[in-house]
Amino acid sequence: MDNSYIGLLALACGLIVGLGAIGASIGIALMGGKFLESSARQPELMNELQTKMFILAGLIDAAFLIGVAIALLFAFANPFAAFIK
Repeated sequence: MDNSYIGLLALACGLIVGLGAIGASIGIALMGGKFLESSARQPELMNELQTKMFILAGLIDAAFLIGVAIALLFAFANPFAAFIK
């Protein structure tokens, strides 16, 4: 394989993981802030909102981990490597 191909592959994997981490962090931070606002406004709903918040945090984190898995796929078992001469 060409060295420039390997370098671009590493850059692409870094972008996939980095942008996914930034997106997940911003999403969880916004959701946590809205949870604190809503629980301060209506404290009697705190338990229900907390359960929903943790479910959504897991889904947001799962989307990031799927991006990490795709980056690992491209790094170690790249399906496009057969087309490079």
